[in-house]
Amino acid sequence: KMQQGLAVKGRKMVTIVDPHIKKDDSYAIYKEAKAKGFFVKKSDGSDFDGWCWPGSSMYLDMLDPEVRQWWATKFVPGSYQGSTEDLYIWNDMNEPSVFNGPEITMHKDNLHHNNVEHREIHNIYGYLYHMATADGLVYRGDKSDHKPSDRPFVLSRAFFAGSQRVGPIWTGDNTADWDHLRVSIPMCLSLGISGLTFSGADVGGFFGNPDTELLTRWYQLGIFYPFFRAHAHIDSKRREPWLFGDEAMNDIRNAIKLRYNLLPYTYTMFRLAHTKGAPVMRPIWYEFPDEEELYEMETQFLFGSDLMVAPVLNAGVGQLQVHLPGQDLWYRLDGDEALDASAKKVVTVPVDMHSIPVYVRGGAIVPRRMRPRRNTAAMEWDPYTLVVALDKSGSAKGEIYVDDFSSFQFEKHNIYLRSEVTFAKNRLSNAVQENNIFRSN
Repeated sequence: KMQQGLAVKGRKMVTIVDPHIKKDDSYAIYKEAKAKGFFVKKSDGSDFDGWCWPGSSMYLDMLDPEVRQWWATKFVPGSYQGSTEDLYIWNDMNEPSVFNGPEITMHKDNLHHNNVEHREIHNIYGYLYHMATADGLVYRGDKSDHKPSDRPFVLSRAFFAGSQRVGPIWTGDNTADWDHLRVSIPMCLSLGISGLTFSGADVGGFFGNPDTELLTRWYQLGIFYPFFRAHAHIDSKRREPWLFGDEAMNDIRNAIKLRYNLLPYTYTMFRLAHTKGAPVMRPIWYEFPDEEELYEMETQFLFGSDLMVAPVLNAGVGQLQVHLPGQDLWYRLDGDEALDASAKKVVTVPVDMHSIPVYVRGGAIVPRRMRPRRNTAAMEWDPYTLVVALDKSGSAKGEIYVDDFSSFQFEKHNIYLRSEVTFAKNRLSNAVQENNIFRSN
């Protein structure tokens, strides 16, 4: 009933599905997997029994293709009790975590498919579980009349090379302090340039209790993580934005609104990540490799190719030193200020609690949707706004990519729109490169 209520409002639910299977003969998944011999074995050939959240638990042997295929059939509503087709998944504890195991994981001599020891495949166990779960949501979409060809969303704590093809990841359990806010930037940048671009850190910190300033600053940074979510430990104090006073609530709300109205640009950057491998969150040197002095820059970063973010990373800050890469202009996203990087490479910028400095690169066109909505479903027919930031020659260019945002039709039947927008000689032009959505240009 809760899932249906959320779906009517255009929202989705994500619940945790962990790799440990409760050892309970009345649990159908356990009973079937046990009968089929699908669990990881101990070195003596008996089923491995470890301890995790349900208590005594067994672990599926995800190295076995048959087990992965079987697991993927368990996410259709008829098999997954209480689920609907609007429910998505978060794989936690999938390293795998075993509370009573050595180093809180499996014994290294446990046996997997073809008698492969766990020591040989530990680093890919979570990836294989992640992949099988995502395959399950794809299978659900293939069987669905309500949401045919639905794309999966499966968040994972464990990951390996290749996880970028499966779903988002995050940086794990962090703490509500300024050090963890700061270190989230190089962590996400490193993941991005390693190919794992759909990543983020828990906004506000998982452990502990952020004060008003830290929470506000973390939201203002967090909206530029490719994967953006707030998350906290069960023993942390409640931290909904409205509990921190009207001013903080409004500042956080405005940050989230910026995340939403930049979604056309963000989605286009994700398309480039999908087709070209370009990270969404980028170090400065990715676009400006000639500026060696910025190679170690961890206090500023690029969001896509055309937005530069200078977050506030310490308490009580009233001004920032902002580095301007390149030789062209940088425009404040929330104002009219234009800064010339060729005239001054470092500028002092005043800041308040209401926002952080975000700049548009001169020569860029950034697509946005400016109407505030309660969710992305409500934005479907909203108009686009193009932010044109001219370079010194008076020109700019950008790209926009649109599909149905939910299915594989873009891949199976090339149903999408990709358009290149150019401003030159005081004229804005639109060159549609591929257009299988709209029958008229």
